[in-house]
Amino acid sequence: MNEQEPLSIVDTAWLRMDRPTNLMMICGMMLFSERVELQQLKEVIRTRMLCFHRFRQRVVGKGDGSRWEMDPDFDLDWHVRRIALPDADSGGALETVMSDLISTPLDPSKPMWQYHLIDNVHGGSAIVLRIHHCYGDGFALTHVMASMTDTDPDKPHPAAEDVAGRAPKRSAWERIFGPVTEMAGDAVRSSLTAVDIGRDLLAHPLHAIGYAKTGADLANEAAIIANMTADSPTRFKGALGVMKRVAWAAPLSLFEVKALSAVLKCSVNDVLVSCVAGALRAYLLEQGDPLEGTEMRALVPVNLRPAGAITELGNHFGLVFLSLPIGMEDPIERVHEVHKRMGKLKHSRQPLVALGILAGMGIAPEFIKENVLETLAANASAVITNVSGSEQPRYFAGKRIMRQMFWVPQSGGIGVGISLLSYAGQVSFGVVTDIRRVPDPDFIAKRFVAEFETLLLSALMMPWPGEPIPDGSPKVAAGNNPPDPGMA
Repeated sequence: MNEQEPLSIVDTAWLRMDRPTNLMMICGMMLFSERVELQQLKEVIRTRMLCFHRFRQRVVGKGDGSRWEMDPDFDLDWHVRRIALPDADSGGALETVMSDLISTPLDPSKPMWQYHLIDNVHGGSAIVLRIHHCYGDGFALTHVMASMTDTDPDKPHPAAEDVAGRAPKRSAWERIFGPVTEMAGDAVRSSLTAVDIGRDLLAHPLHAIGYAKTGADLANEAAIIANMTADSPTRFKGALGVMKRVAWAAPLSLFEVKALSAVLKCSVNDVLVSCVAGALRAYLLEQGDPLEGTEMRALVPVNLRPAGAITELGNHFGLVFLSLPIGMEDPIERVHEVHKRMGKLKHSRQPLVALGILAGMGIAPEFIKENVLETLAANASAVITNVSGSEQPRYFAGKRIMRQMFWVPQSGGIGVGISLLSYAGQVSFGVVTDIRRVPDPDFIAKRFVAEFETLLLSALMMPWPGEPIPDGSPKVAAGNNPPDPGMA
């Protein structure tokens, strides 16, 4: 496959959002108690990752002329590197290496991904993947990683089949706005090019949205985003530098998280997000920042892929603006408030509108793209994403993966990214911050675990069913558990 393929307009948007102060790069890490050899890592990548032709491709061109082409000088040795920790006995050595990697841009003249094998990590190994967001969202990359691992180390499955590279011309329009009415469909498709759609969306979003069957709902959500007041100023957002710092927490028991969500009659995601809100609240209080009247929003990715087998990589998710109840001290009240706010967002069209905005950013002139990016970033102070991984342990090159974690990019002046990943009965928490905004993200990581333990203890202290409830005691909200939202 030597012919060039156009980037989708949404993938182009992620490419164009790159800044020295906020790299659009996803970083993931697998931890092993055993040592993984470099040649073993290369063999798995050669046979189980490069079967997807996209990972042999680089991006050429700029703007809406960006295209995928096969790298004629592809060299696996360049993409797979070994790193030695500066001090194997130092608890912060791995965090330091990860912080350096997440602050280092990928080479745009080559396929924008690299693996780093780190030896002597508590007697085992760590494997780190850095990949540009334009190659795929969390759902797509989870599919790729699943194809590279096995459930039985003695029975490796064959390489996955390649996925389609080129999307139909009008797929972006159809996915963003839904099927158009029969009467307007042909007229719209013949009169509006992809560039016209993007420009019309940016200049007059209600005009473009009006063509869709769900136009009224989309128009309402577009108005909500357009009229959203700027997020309260906090240390989590502002002028950024080029250096980032990562941290992670001790894993939570997924069994305990699910049990707690059942008791509180909310989703697993509600429980975890409420603990995130508590950790961010604690950090602001620790810094002596006032919380009265502070309204802090987070951008939360929502998976928009159809159910079934994955047919393409790339990005296909929307975003919602979730207001975090960081002003609430009581952990039970906080989780119920998160549940209520998430419930409203689950029924909104915000993710579709946000996907439309991203599409417009992929083809808009540079000054419009920058204005839209700044406006979106002004409405939020953090990015929070939750990904469901394998329920069973997985094996890479015959070695059991003990833990998995990842870190998400931010955009504009947002200086905090929080990632939640469930794997093999554990929930891992990762945080990446800009050191000019939050130089000590390990405080947030440790506090996340403390917030969960506080919430668990508070739930255990609640009255049992049928027991009289004393005045002032927290009450469990009535209702059934809603499903967790699909996160990108």
